[in-house]
Amino acid sequence: MAVVSANRLELLQIAEAVAREKSIDRGIVIAAMEDAIQKAARSRYGSETEVRAEINPKTGELRLSRLLLVVETVENDAIQISLEDARRKNPAAQVGDYIAESLPPLEYGRIAAQSAKQVIVQKVREAERDRQYQEYKDRIGEIVSGVVKRVEYGNVVVDLGRGEAIVRRDELLPREIFRNGDRVRAYVYDVRREPRGPQIFLSRTHPQFMAKLFAQEVPEIYDGIVEIKAVARDPGSRAKIAVISRDSSVDPVGACVGMRGSRVQAVVNELAGEKIDIILWSPDVATFVVNALAPAEVVKVVLDETRERIEVVVPDAQLSLAIGRRGQNVRLASQLTGWDIDILTEQEESERRQKEFAERSKMFMEALDVDEMVAQLLTSEGFGSIEELAFVPTEELASIEGFDPDTAGELQTRAQNYLAGLEAELDAKRKELGVEDALKEVPGVTSRMLVAFGENGIKTVEDLAGCATDDLVGWVERKEGDTTRHAGILEGFELDRDEAEAIIMQARVKVGWVDETALTPPEEPAAEAEGSQPAETEPQN
Repeated sequence: MAVVSANRLELLQIAEAVAREKSIDRGIVIAAMEDAIQKAARSRYGSETEVRAEINPKTGELRLSRLLLVVETVENDAIQISLEDARRKNPAAQVGDYIAESLPPLEYGRIAAQSAKQVIVQKVREAERDRQYQEYKDRIGEIVSGVVKRVEYGNVVVDLGRGEAIVRRDELLPREIFRNGDRVRAYVYDVRREPRGPQIFLSRTHPQFMAKLFAQEVPEIYDGIVEIKAVARDPGSRAKIAVISRDSSVDPVGACVGMRGSRVQAVVNELAGEKIDIILWSPDVATFVVNALAPAEVVKVVLDETRERIEVVVPDAQLSLAIGRRGQNVRLASQLTGWDIDILTEQEESERRQKEFAERSKMFMEALDVDEMVAQLLTSEGFGSIEELAFVPTEELASIEGFDPDTAGELQTRAQNYLAGLEAELDAKRKELGVEDALKEVPGVTSRMLVAFGENGIKTVEDLAGCATDDLVGWVERKEGDTTRHAGILEGFELDRDEAEAIIMQARVKVGWVDETALTPPEEPAAEAEGSQPAETEPQN
């Protein structure tokens, strides 16, 4: 074999050539040669012999030696040496030390040479794989370019020059076909170590692929003047991208579109004609959602921050445009904003409002035993529950046109009696469910909550203290563009996350898990110097 039979100069030349060809460190190749020569030497001296081979990286000189363990009594002279003999070589030798003994150069047979070759090939391959992994693991999130090497069952194997990558079938754009020799650009989204070598996974459908393409085409994005805040894609069909400018003199949408659309068109061409809506990002959720639903016009939006839902009212003629073909427009807008979007027409909203008005009026009629006119008057004045009516100042109720103080007082008395009866019913149900009295004393907990707790197995203060905020108010799970709402125990109680967390913390204080000082908010920073005026802010429309 070339390595085990080469002279000094040839050893260094071989190491240099292999290192250059495989793009790995020369020292790794020399170490692999040393391992190979050691293995070949063991076949000559016995596999139990601890042989060491050293190649001088400057001169190429090869030195062979074997390590002998210093012992009191020698049982195997191939791997052991007596203390007396060891001290002839090294006077400081002690039992348990190793003594190196030089070995003469050997002639290697065909089998030994073949074995050495396999060791070198394996070590070099491992070094090459490690180099490839180290190089590409830091390139996750970049766009790379390569040549199609082969296509296997719809998956495209790409030669990157210093490694191979794969674009799986589901990471390719629909109807996109690549053939051997085609050039391809893609986004590196994952690099993994695997037994057969590092696997580099590319994608042409990833939302960040589009963002990186814009960064290449738009200098303002590359320079950080324009920032891409969010991207949503229906690969191969349509996409929405939200941008904002850090410089008031730069129009972010215009910068991305380019002169006569040249910049956005370059991205569209790379993405096989995928239509791209460039949208102005806004910190105000309602404004952002309105922008995201373009080109549809929006009449009104209603936010539900607890459930991260937004209700959008559009003109009747704009409904199909707002929803889009097969729901594409509203789906992309939802992905872009991170909010669930419900689309209603003006007619649907009007019908729903009329239904809500009728339901509230009916509630007041049944709970207060009043006629329809009084119930409708209360509803039109904005009262949405019996609780609001029971505890509003009497003067405010009496100021309603058609009501006098006696009528207002009578309405409040009936409301309070109704609530007292309801409270008694809820308390009886709470006891029936086995919810302990101590749970009533937790600040923020109502009788309706106690019943809901009992129906869900929370019967003690410890049970409530062990809950998470998500257990009470639910949570939203987003996966691959789909949004799933998981209901909480107190679903429908109009409780936000901060209020739910406060109830849980009060329960933890009550059972002694948390010190009450943990509930004290941090002190606000000292006020500005006397005489300074607070900054004025313009109200948002």
